[in-house]
Amino acid sequence: MTLRSTAKRWTYLVHRWLGIGGCLLMLLWFVSGMVMLFIGYPKLTPGERLAALPVLGDARHWQGLSALPAAVQNEPEAVALTTLRGEPAYVVRSGSNVGAWSAYTGQALLPVSAQRAEASAAQFAGGQAFVGAMRVDEDRWTHSRALDAHRPLYRVEVGGAQPGDLYVSSRTGEVVLDAPHVQQRWNYVGAWLHWLYFLRMQSVDPVWTWVVIVLSALCTLAAISGIVVGVWRWRFRGHYRSGAKTPYVEPWMRWHHLIGLCAAAFVFTWIFSGLMSMNPLQVFSTTAGAVDAARYRGGAVSLDTAVAQPQDLLRAAAKQGFAPVEIQWRRIGGELFAVLLDGQGGTRIVSQAEGRLQVAQTLSTAWLQQHAQAMAAAPLLGFSILRTPDAYFYPRAPEAMNGAAVRRFPVAVADFGDEHATRVYFDLATGDPLLTMGHRERVGRWLFYFLHSWDLPAMLRHDTTRLGILLLLSVAGTALCATATVIGYRRLRMKLRRGRR
Repeated sequence: MTLRSTAKRWTYLVHRWLGIGGCLLMLLWFVSGMVMLFIGYPKLTPGERLAALPVLGDARHWQGLSALPAAVQNEPEAVALTTLRGEPAYVVRSGSNVGAWSAYTGQALLPVSAQRAEASAAQFAGGQAFVGAMRVDEDRWTHSRALDAHRPLYRVEVGGAQPGDLYVSSRTGEVVLDAPHVQQRWNYVGAWLHWLYFLRMQSVDPVWTWVVIVLSALCTLAAISGIVVGVWRWRFRGHYRSGAKTPYVEPWMRWHHLIGLCAAAFVFTWIFSGLMSMNPLQVFSTTAGAVDAARYRGGAVSLDTAVAQPQDLLRAAAKQGFAPVEIQWRRIGGELFAVLLDGQGGTRIVSQAEGRLQVAQTLSTAWLQQHAQAMAAAPLLGFSILRTPDAYFYPRAPEAMNGAAVRRFPVAVADFGDEHATRVYFDLATGDPLLTMGHRERVGRWLFYFLHSWDLPAMLRHDTTRLGILLLLSVAGTALCATATVIGYRRLRMKLRRGRR
């Protein structure tokens, strides 16, 4: 047997047995993927969170940032003034820790009880919360690592127009996840099934990670070998004895061959991009150290100024006709700023100059460019303002995997001359670095996001057409995997019968 014939035989065998082993899994991936086009994994978007907060009221008796503990004062950019348990409170996030302090006394709030969690959930839902909050560390809807600082969580069932479960932080008492019952039911045949979350035991689960990577790699190999076999078996010149271009007369085999040739490219790219979504061996992670957020923030700032006083900030906002529901602080280049947010996601940024508070919608571009340079040791090669989405920075619908990410325009874009060609997108409304990308992240963007969901801005602008095409191709992929399942079942049944004989 020649090397060529041996390679050909092994290609057939690899496709046959990997197909038998993975056809049902790939079928489930296609079906659940169609559901995910419309129903996403439960999450709490910034818009939902802000819309549920009441407008901040009379702040005459509220303490300023200087009343908080010294360790908190060193990181004012981690502080937000919001409403917790019906009262104004400071929420402080620092690394993997989160805590809450009373705005009246500056004292740390007591740990959250089940009754307080129910009250927070009722306020968020604008209706009744049922008694019996359950304390959970992690369940099928709370795998996100962003929730680690809030664990354990309270799961509270709420009624109203959108009944479901709300998850409340045991550290602060704020609602951190919204999971309506309808969304949960669809997720059992959607994202929960698609990501094989029934195998995931915790937010960081190496076993689940590698199971998904290995299964995706094997299914990718099955798709590649199927493309090769399908092309080999197709008569580009002439016909088989049946008069057809395909050698298969049996209907299931015939349809599997024909559908495979039509949908092969889509099936391969979807399964392969699903493998890339797991970032195997961290191949899409740029070496750390290209940018330094601490250098961008600058040194310590004074908290004895009007920018650190809620009453002064709310008074300045009222003159502008702006009604904030939350105040956040930022430290950029050693200067303190306050970011005011209203219930619709609108923002105002407040700074202090010559003893007076100044309210603006965005930061000065020239000022931000000056301080962006301090973020990296490499030279700043370019700094521009982006007013419409580009191929890397673009908003997505809430049901998308990254639908909760802030993508606000205009946005400043800084390109650095380091070995990774690092690019940073800065939010002009807050000064936050929203997205940092190097060479590897750019490659990952194309091999996962683009191949998996066709999310170029031009495609997203025609979202109905995009969804229609994705559904049509998903149906073709489903049909391909369904025929493979029937063929695989028949093959296994035949093998078992022969074994018995």
